[in-house]
Amino acid sequence: MEADRLNSPSTSVITFEVLGHQLHFYQDPNSKHLGTTVWDTSMVFAKFLEKNCRKGRFCPSKLKGKRVIELGAGCGVAGFGMACLGCDVVSTDQIEVVPLLRRNVERNSSRIMQMNSNSDSFGSIKVAELDWGNEDHIKAVAPPFDYVIGTDVNSCIYRTDALPFKVYAEHLVEPLLQTIIALSSPKTTIMLGHEIRSTSVHEQMLQTWKIFFDVKIVPKAKMDSKYQHPSIQLFIMGQKSSAVTAEKAEPAIRSEKLEKTAQDIEPQVNEVEPSKTDQDKEKNRGSSSLVDDLPLTRLPDEKLSEWEARRYGSMAASLLCDVKIT
Repeated sequence: MEADRLNSPSTSVITFEVLGHQLHFYQDPNSKHLGTTVWDTSMVFAKFLEKNCRKGRFCPSKLKGKRVIELGAGCGVAGFGMACLGCDVVSTDQIEVVPLLRRNVERNSSRIMQMNSNSDSFGSIKVAELDWGNEDHIKAVAPPFDYVIGTDVNSCIYRTDALPFKVYAEHLVEPLLQTIIALSSPKTTIMLGHEIRSTSVHEQMLQTWKIFFDVKIVPKAKMDSKYQHPSIQLFIMGQKSSAVTAEKAEPAIRSEKLEKTAQDIEPQVNEVEPSKTDQDKEKNRGSSSLVDDLPLTRLPDEKLSEWEARRYGSMAASLLCDVKIT
């Protein structure tokens, strides 16, 4: 297997097709910052948009000119998915990640404009620094937005970089939630995706979201047939009917009543417009499992797809993350 097909420490660029555009996303896997690596969830998100862009809410005619902000953009894959559908995107991250993000945005935007005759369908994408909870950064991007998106933002909450220990950084939950609310209006659609690396952290985050938002899970049948995985989930959310402000979010998160409120909420999350066919597919697929279901045995001459190679790497990383070197 070619070394550059895995997300290894030597992989400096990932080539990925986004809605017919062959794009190159530069990364730095050796960096200690989580944002300088292309995460699989961003690919799943972009391919979900691609599959559902022919009709409905994600078709270019409905998205053209919509304002989108991406939180924790990292290398910028998810933001390009929205920009390729005609949205005007602001991709944001911490200052340490901004140079790499800007490099990807500038080079891929230029590539799209030069190489594609249908570049008129491309919206726009620019880069801005945004630390969660920073009021000046939030004001600078001029909210509210039509869409707030983020993939694997929970990776900043669930710090896998703190090996051999796993740390749930609760102090990051409040600024993230406040930022999402501050960037939104009652009409804003919030789209988040993440890979479940800890079921307890996943449940805690999900219960917190459900206090403030109506949460719908995207069924696997609506995702790209290849770019999906049982441990990767996409959510589409909107503010609940009652008025929610960033100021109200702070005391609610800090209150001891938060845990009780979360426990009282119905744990089942609605799916996004599932048809009977989709439900049957979901039932047969058994997608509720959180374990990696890639086959562990293959014929010697069988070649892995790019996506399978990445998932094998992810599975190996998960298995090794608890191993202590003595």
